[in-house]
Amino acid sequence: MAASRQEILGFGADITEGSAYVLSRLTDAERAPVMRDLFAPDAMALNVCRTCIGSSDYATKAYTFDDSSEPDPDLKKFSIDHDKEFYLPILREARKQNPEMFLFSSPWSPPAWMKPNNSLLGGAMRKLSFGPYANYFVKFLEAYKAEGVAIDAVTVQNETDAEQEGHMPACLWAQEQEMEFAARFLAPAIRKAGMNTQIWLLDHNYSLWGRAVDELSDPSVYEAVDGIAWHGYVGEPTAMTRVHDAFPAKSAYWTEGGPDVNQPDYQTDYTKWADQYNGILNNWARSITAWNVALDEKGRPDIGPFSCGGVITIDNATRKITASGQYWAFAHYSKHIKRGAKVFTTNALGSLSDAGVSHTGFCNPDSSCVVVLANKGAEKPVQLLMGSQTLDVDLPADSVETLHWS
Repeated sequence: MAASRQEILGFGADITEGSAYVLSRLTDAERAPVMRDLFAPDAMALNVCRTCIGSSDYATKAYTFDDSSEPDPDLKKFSIDHDKEFYLPILREARKQNPEMFLFSSPWSPPAWMKPNNSLLGGAMRKLSFGPYANYFVKFLEAYKAEGVAIDAVTVQNETDAEQEGHMPACLWAQEQEMEFAARFLAPAIRKAGMNTQIWLLDHNYSLWGRAVDELSDPSVYEAVDGIAWHGYVGEPTAMTRVHDAFPAKSAYWTEGGPDVNQPDYQTDYTKWADQYNGILNNWARSITAWNVALDEKGRPDIGPFSCGGVITIDNATRKITASGQYWAFAHYSKHIKRGAKVFTTNALGSLSDAGVSHTGFCNPDSSCVVVLANKGAEKPVQLLMGSQTLDVDLPADSVETLHWS
């Protein structure tokens, strides 16, 4: 057996407020099989899912938990009542289907009164708001836990370096601000509240790997955080290896990326996604979490400027469920690779990688092995070697193959 690498936490998707809305519009009888298929351990087994602290761009409206017209540093107007209608019930259903679900949460914007532009749309963080904002995180964690939805990790900000030109809830965080807030405000507030919620930094693109290295180079930040959250929109996944090599004790988590419902290959681009997932997992990520788990046939609810689709699409009129290519790619991983599995190095001889075949290997806690092969090219035969064992496999063109054995 090749040397083992990182331990897998799991696979999942963002349960945005928008996703919860389209799921909530199904009747109980319609929704039950959908939730089971997505989350149950003997089905797709999605088990590392993301929630939004307030609204993202995929929401029914822009909101936070303290939308006061005046500064409210004591958070007297804090309330999660908006989420009680359908968001929290859907999250409870998901965790009921998979009690081992790991939930992490990200804000797209702090309350408007914490920002100089006094708006949820775009803008930047005000340093004077750090204390109240740390308490805001704690109140969110406590309120969600009281509703039966404990949160296991938080990121400081979704996409710390993207203001989105004021077109959607967003907030810029300077590198020094994120470092100071995480180490001097958020981590101490979480500890003081008696919680063990993890903190993940960055929550943004591979191209910002230098920022991640700089942040972890500060001893107080290194002590405060569990690892780095990554998006794959800009740059290459090898950036995660650069950060891992500098700080091997810190974890990497892939926290956002999804299909466009308007693309003609929305239902069939599974090989593209599996190839991407292999690259992510071969560069030390412990989890892969897709963007919206569910949206409607137009990629809505959407209050932002981007065009996205869900892992599944739920048609407003017919309630028909359509699976994306990303869904089918996920099935090759989430159904076979269990929490606690270790990635092991897989090497290709000859021109296999050059021929468009990517591959990742895993050893499950029950000692079973899994290899996922994504073939972006023409049909080709391959041979797997493990110790004295060999296996010949014919890979169809544009295909994903999962081999699982004991």
